[in-house]
Amino acid sequence: MVFINESHPQEFILLGFADLPWLELPLFVILLVTYPVTMMGNIAIILVSKLDPRLHSPMYFFLTNLSFLDMCYTTSIVPQMLFNLGSSRKTISYVGCALQLYLFSTMGATECLLLAVMSFDRYVAICRPLHYTLIMNQRLCFLLVSIVWLCGITYAISEASLTFQLPLCGVNQLDHWLCEIPVLIKTACGEKEANELALSVACIFIIAVPLCLILASYATIGRAILKIKSSEGRRKAFGTCSTHLIIVSLLYAPAISMYLQPPSSISRDQPKFMALFYGVVIPTLNPFIYTLRNKDVKGALGNLVRSIFSST
Repeated sequence: MVFINESHPQEFILLGFADLPWLELPLFVILLVTYPVTMMGNIAIILVSKLDPRLHSPMYFFLTNLSFLDMCYTTSIVPQMLFNLGSSRKTISYVGCALQLYLFSTMGATECLLLAVMSFDRYVAICRPLHYTLIMNQRLCFLLVSIVWLCGITYAISEASLTFQLPLCGVNQLDHWLCEIPVLIKTACGEKEANELALSVACIFIIAVPLCLILASYATIGRAILKIKSSEGRRKAFGTCSTHLIIVSLLYAPAISMYLQPPSSISRDQPKFMALFYGVVIPTLNPFIYTLRNKDVKGALGNLVRSIFSST
């Protein structure tokens, strides 16, 4: 362990998978392939949602925001990780660590809240179809997205500020491959029970409450779908909802395991694998989940590809 005189070091050494060095090369190759795939997939979703008139609806407006979030989410960690995996000097500056933590926390919290908004949109579409365009008007959609972003930013600023106030007692090694709040709290010395409590309380509002709202929405949606007489109508309604539920499950399961328990009780390697999952795997899978299970998006992508080739 390296110690320096200051409470907060000028840079951190990210240990990552130092005890499993054989993982570094495969992980570097995987990230080198998945990062551009993630970016292109999410950019494609944004483009078709903007260019195809059939996709000018609240559902695809929220999906566009989700794709933008995923791009920012993975960009906040993957380039730094690629640099460290390809270099013998696996460090990040104190300022860079703070910036990464702010961005990563903002995107994670915002995505949790946005998925709750998307479930509300599906609830209105299926349970109140005659009033859908009246309720989910453009003004409300912009308002909901603005609130979601504001809450995500507020959470990140408050939690990150509290975390960086903790003394590190000169320790400049993080047993992780990125700067994440639970790991920094666990690394800090001195009294940190208040930080753990504040993190748990904040995550109840960021993770637990939205998840309860999502489950309540889909319980109501499920009852409404069963009342649809047309089998085609039930299949279409279930298709759009199941896609969203898959993404909810992928994000919330690791988030709950990481943030709704005291950082001191988290195992050594859990943060590394969980962060890989919700910071790399989920942003890569989201575009494929939506395109593979959505005829409108697949049709819009096909039209976009044909228009590009016809113009060249």
